[in-house]
Amino acid sequence: MAIHKILRRSLSAEKRSNSSTGSTDVPKGHLAVYVGETEYKKRFVIPISYLNDPSFQDLLHQVEEEFGFSHPMGGLTIPCNENIFIDIISCLGRV
Repeated sequence: MAIHKILRRSLSAEKRSNSSTGSTDVPKGHLAVYVGETEYKKRFVIPISYLNDPSFQDLLHQVEEEFGFSHPMGGLTIPCNENIFIDIISCLGRV
């Protein structure tokens, strides 16, 4: 599945979730993702521009192949180790 289709589905689910809870803590130009290997996932708010980075796209492709993107969190769920995710976005933030 193409990344833009995945994100479109995730973003529309998150908009529904935010409208029902009144949450508006995701600034324009950012995306909430849920990361973790357990039932309790940590929420990160990242710039949408990270989605264009090859290392982030590699992570998304690996996650899609192993787990798919059908998760009930209402946003993009990345079931990987939090430390690995933090390492990746830390490198992206330095660019």
